[in-house]
Amino acid sequence: MSVNSAMIPTIESIVDKTQAVYSLPLFYDRLNEKINHPRSSLADIGRVISEDQGLTVRLLKLANSPLFGYHSKIDSITRALTLIGTQQLRDLALAVSVMGSFSGIPNELIDMKSFWKHNIACGILSRSIATFRREVNQERFFVAGMLHDVGILVMCTAIPDAVRGILLERRQHGGLYYVSEQNSLGFGHGAVGNALLAKWKIPLNISEPIACHHSPASALKYPLEAATIHLADIISHTMGHSLTADWRVPPLDNAAWDLLDIPVNQLDTIIRQSETQIEETAAILSEAA
Repeated sequence: MSVNSAMIPTIESIVDKTQAVYSLPLFYDRLNEKINHPRSSLADIGRVISEDQGLTVRLLKLANSPLFGYHSKIDSITRALTLIGTQQLRDLALAVSVMGSFSGIPNELIDMKSFWKHNIACGILSRSIATFRREVNQERFFVAGMLHDVGILVMCTAIPDAVRGILLERRQHGGLYYVSEQNSLGFGHGAVGNALLAKWKIPLNISEPIACHHSPASALKYPLEAATIHLADIISHTMGHSLTADWRVPPLDNAAWDLLDIPVNQLDTIIRQSETQIEETAAILSEAA
């Protein structure tokens, strides 16, 4: 039986129906406005963040965690802004806020604890790869990795019945989840996540790698970032941080691997350096989920 095209959701309709995230752009816009205002001080920017006490606590815990490795205690958002940077802390605030935006998704669709553990691991590994490569603003790699699967949550929120159908197809026929998405809808969660972030006016150096994390060769502006998230996603799965126990490891794009130019013998170092950070960061950020 042919499928009625009118019944197939569009990416735009899915994003529009995502009620759980409507308040986030207001916070992000206010923070951006304050950061970009020429007369804003660090104290002014800090006050916007500090209005959310839960966010403030988690950001300070992150700033004092092995993720940053500062020897002196960071006891205020203003000091965190000074040491970490305003743009970097803004991006971290975005990631933490997104974790608290989605709720009420049935466990049959997604186990939120496993979901965020995988995405946090991808974020940490992305940052570790960027650190090895001496990239600037390594926090954007962490944020892009941490939010790379946000489109799955958007779809679970807006079109739960379609997600159930995708899960059923994958269980019956095997294969990769994002391929089942493509077969069922004509698009995948990377495109949905990108559309959501575009609506929030999130920078392209974060949104494009999210859109292309399963197809890094399609990244036009930020292929290196897309390749980094792609590799980190695969490593996260191989470390056991998968969304479900039967989740298949996505295939490695050889061109992305060549672009990153990481010696194979360095992968073990990157993974070992990331392991402790994954556990501690997940423990801190789980309070937001």
